[in-house]
Amino acid sequence: MLYGEKDKKWDKRYEIPIFGSEEEGMTVSKYKMAESGMEPRIAYQLVKDQLIDEGNARQNLATFCQTYMEPEAERLMAETLEKNAIDKSEYPQTAEIENRCVNILADLWNAPPSETYMGTSTVGSSEACMLGGMAMKFRWRNLAQKRGLDVMRQKPNLVISSGYQVCWEKFCVYWDIEMREVPMDAAHLSIDTEKVLDYVDDYTIGIVGILGITYTGKFDDIKKLDALVGEYNKTHEHELVIHVDGASGAMFAPFVDPLLEWDFRLPNVVSINTSGHKYGLVYPGVGWIVWRNKEYLPKELVFEVSYLGGKMPTMAINFSQSASQIIGQYYNFLRFGFSGYQEIHERTKKVALFLAKEIEKTGLFEIYNHGENIPIVCYKLKEDAGVPWTLYDLADRLLMKGWQVPAYPLPNAMEDTVIQRYVCRADLGFNMAEELVVDFHDAIQELNRARILYHDEGENQTYGFTH
Repeated sequence: MLYGEKDKKWDKRYEIPIFGSEEEGMTVSKYKMAESGMEPRIAYQLVKDQLIDEGNARQNLATFCQTYMEPEAERLMAETLEKNAIDKSEYPQTAEIENRCVNILADLWNAPPSETYMGTSTVGSSEACMLGGMAMKFRWRNLAQKRGLDVMRQKPNLVISSGYQVCWEKFCVYWDIEMREVPMDAAHLSIDTEKVLDYVDDYTIGIVGILGITYTGKFDDIKKLDALVGEYNKTHEHELVIHVDGASGAMFAPFVDPLLEWDFRLPNVVSINTSGHKYGLVYPGVGWIVWRNKEYLPKELVFEVSYLGGKMPTMAINFSQSASQIIGQYYNFLRFGFSGYQEIHERTKKVALFLAKEIEKTGLFEIYNHGENIPIVCYKLKEDAGVPWTLYDLADRLLMKGWQVPAYPLPNAMEDTVIQRYVCRADLGFNMAEELVVDFHDAIQELNRARILYHDEGENQTYGFTH
């Protein structure tokens, strides 16, 4: 018997069923802390229920961020969540693991052995971009003052493609920099190298080359950009430098296209950032930045901190953060090795090429990216598609099957062009991709059959679909 007499409460030897609990029979306090707490299992269920309609992360094809890691990696990360990565004297092995990751990336990006490279982990690529931008600004200011330039006469500026990620806009606002956008157009879906130097002057702190533009997945031609900068530097006292925003591509290109020259093999590339949580295959959020030589990281940006019994240098904007993502990154480096990353990324690229081919077969879409750079597929409706729906309608229809596929306008000068984009990640295998193709075709058929009815009865208007 679980119950005693009717007036007695549940026998304390047994747990109250979650859905028989008091908390499940009332509205929980949402915006003000409740007076008393509750059982952990009930709190767990209540929070889990709040997330029930949020969507399946594996079907989120809008994000570059990883949505799968191996159980061993998850266990290792869970076991190290409490470690604070900034406490290097308290957790010296964690500090060593971070140092190993920086060295692995410097080697992957062909840092010259004759130079003293430096690097750090960050919370994500946004923080890494901020650090790269600040280093360029401080170095420009120091050199400009030595040349006698009035650094207060006008704002310093940063040159970048209009396909930039929003973190660069934040950087320019936060650090009072003029952003000079080289506009994209249909013929140049990455930075227009024919025009880029038109945006440069003595107040330019540097040029950002993007290895994987968020909108289209295209790579800026960093090698050509480096050649242009090299020629400029021969005839100008003001030295231009390049920072590569490799948030997506810097952990993909070295494995899939190792002969592509975009990294420290190019003499004017002084810093590179990447997201470990994108094609580094780690859960959010971890990023990395490496400078080819310590001269490109001004001393003013490196702080000696006396903390918890030891002195340590820190160059990050953020301070305390869990070490678990750093440890997860090292696990991946150890677990996969070069060949493992190569196999995963090449297979992911094949999935992207497969999806692009299937989309192209419909005859309705113009493909902007087949997945030949980073494995994303983006396309627009052809002008003569002759369909009674938009890409936004298609996105809504796919969402009914759980697929989150964004439709959005391209940046300045191309904002009238609406595209749709699939980000292929490591956990999107061929079986899932084939299911996506089936749902894609079903969505198109449903939209083609749909007809909007309009009925006007005086003040009443009704809308519906027939099939």
